[in-house]
Amino acid sequence: MALVIGNSAYRNVPELPNPANDASDMEAKLRSLDFDIIIGRDLDLDGVRAVIREFVAKLDGADIALFYYAGHGLQVNGENYIAPVDATLLSYIDLEFEAVPMNMVLSAMERQTHVNLVFLDACRDNPLAVNLARSMGTRSFSIGRGLAKVGSGIGSLIAFATQPGNVALDGVGRNSPFTAALLRHLGKPGRDITRELIDVRRDVLEATDGKQVPWDSSSLTGEVVLKPLVEQESTTGNDPKHDNAAELVFWETIKASSDRNEFDAYLQQYPNGAFVKLAKAKIRNIEKLASDEAVAKLETSPDGAAQPQTPGVGVPASAGRVAALNPQPDESDVERDRDLARSIQKELNRVGCRAGNEDGLWGAASRRALSQFAKNRRFEIAALEPSVTLLEQLRMQKIRICPLICDSNHQERDGRCVAIQAPAKRTIQTPVTPPTKTQKASLGTCPTDAHIAAREAIPRGSGRGRTAMTLTHSCGRDLSCRRPGRGMRWSCSWL
Repeated sequence: MALVIGNSAYRNVPELPNPANDASDMEAKLRSLDFDIIIGRDLDLDGVRAVIREFVAKLDGADIALFYYAGHGLQVNGENYIAPVDATLLSYIDLEFEAVPMNMVLSAMERQTHVNLVFLDACRDNPLAVNLARSMGTRSFSIGRGLAKVGSGIGSLIAFATQPGNVALDGVGRNSPFTAALLRHLGKPGRDITRELIDVRRDVLEATDGKQVPWDSSSLTGEVVLKPLVEQESTTGNDPKHDNAAELVFWETIKASSDRNEFDAYLQQYPNGAFVKLAKAKIRNIEKLASDEAVAKLETSPDGAAQPQTPGVGVPASAGRVAALNPQPDESDVERDRDLARSIQKELNRVGCRAGNEDGLWGAASRRALSQFAKNRRFEIAALEPSVTLLEQLRMQKIRICPLICDSNHQERDGRCVAIQAPAKRTIQTPVTPPTKTQKASLGTCPTDAHIAAREAIPRGSGRGRTAMTLTHSCGRDLSCRRPGRGMRWSCSWL
């Protein structure tokens, strides 16, 4: 059972050219895969709620539930919303009455079906989110860019057109880059959905020059194949010798190829063939090469360093085939991995998460810095290891992420740790003026109580930090004052 929604004709903001086309083409694709479809195009608030109600009512007994949405979406306080075509979102209150929480659909799917697939091509740059942020003023920080990462229940897969917090491109053709790739790869015979999404990610990276990285979150507990393989009857009867000879000829013609479609065709025709393990190994190597090429594109230096060469551009095509089919990493692979680690270390240091030396050696300091970044950004990562997606996420950060932590003898000043200057020691000298002859002659004028005399003789602040002192009263007589400890009362007597 599938629900497909495409919103293009927005009434209060500029129209989107592709979502209506994306929804129509996705409907045709899913019908070819034997889905029952509920489709809605250019739906207002009542229309969105109506098709969701109809979809949820028909989920009972479905083997697979699939939800596809193309149009404007936004995240507020970590919650994702569908924007109907009549939304204005001029204030925070409008959010509750003009938008539909995506979780309304996802929760219903997870309650009623064991396998749920969600495809969200709703991460376009959204003027409705701008309207809402403008009305919220200082609270606008709760409105995120693009869509928020969604936690999936057991048996669910959620695929975004781009990574959480980023915006996707609408494309220049009939379909968006993400939907165009889905239409090409969904429903290949015998292919698991997660392997199809790898092909989708690779195509979108290539179509957008690495600017858009499709993202998915999966808790599937087994393979999900939208179009199972069909057992093909042998055209030569039950002659096993003939079958083995035909299979051998087939394998000999493709074994040196770098086109994974040829190996997929072999697996489809000979699912129990003698070369099945080899075919699957070839496919893995081809996928690894494609992934490495995508990394190389993303790693172009800002000063315009040349892109790595690809087969067919200054390098013989045969060189690409050899690299694709060689399972052993060569020096270029090692150096590419180190360049990726070095770039991530540089970005971690830039956002304040101290990764240490930017040497491309991924060690404990780098992992600790990445852990601090994930904690402060509330960004969930599967492993503390370098990846292209992680690099893209770091490059999107425009402000400091990790707080500045200074050593005990340093303090923060203007975003830097500076040494604390110790205050200059002050030497307090109690002014003691020797009595004159006249004063000595007038000792009889001294106060009887030595404590009263001490209060008159001790200048304010001169006894700070001291436990004993001797001084002379103005009448010419000497006083001796002591105390058990700092901050305690003085005990004074005449000498």
